[in-house]
Amino acid sequence: MQNEGQKAPAVTGVSYDGRSYDLGVPGSRTVLWFYPKANTGG
Repeated sequence: MQNEGQKAPAVTGVSYDGRSYDLGVPGSRTVLWFYPKANTGG
């Protein structure tokens, strides 16, 4: 569990179009947004 203000761990991934991304690039900020399930089916 991350707390507000903590640095994110090194995370890399691939987007839907095949581009790679790195969430730990020094000197840049990254915002992660998690949309909770809205009590809907699926």
